[in-house]
Amino acid sequence: MTNRSLSIFNQLRPLSVGFDDIFNHFESIFDGNLPTVTYPPYNIVKVGSNQYNIEVALAGFNKKDINVTMENGILTIESVKDKQEQEVKDNEGVLFRGISKRYFKRDFTVADDVEVKGAELKDGLLTISLEKIVPESKKAKTINIK
Repeated sequence: MTNRSLSIFNQLRPLSVGFDDIFNHFESIFDGNLPTVTYPPYNIVKVGSNQYNIEVALAGFNKKDINVTMENGILTIESVKDKQEQEVKDNEGVLFRGISKRYFKRDFTVADDVEVKGAELKDGLLTISLEKIVPESKKAKTINIK
């Protein structure tokens, strides 16, 4: 399957300009470089024709414990605790820990025409709002006939 998938990208390369990053990204996925990180769990939800939400389950974290950044098309969500200091503080009086507050880092590749509109942490769920910006030149328009 890998050879077939790569041949599709190689056939498309001569027909496109400026999509090298996309092709390289998909080639790396087909080469078995898929991320295997499963924590924290998340959803990607389409909430409108050009609007999306990334929902990340972060029970036990507050907004000071999380850093969300966007750089070069990569949206990164990361915990920012000082591990040892926080571990001692968090373990005081705890007899059993079933809610994980471990370090994590999760990256999402975001298209160039998608903009991060904001982030909110409520009831243990971090929601990052995204919007695909469609320029006027690409919007549907009616052409008047003379």
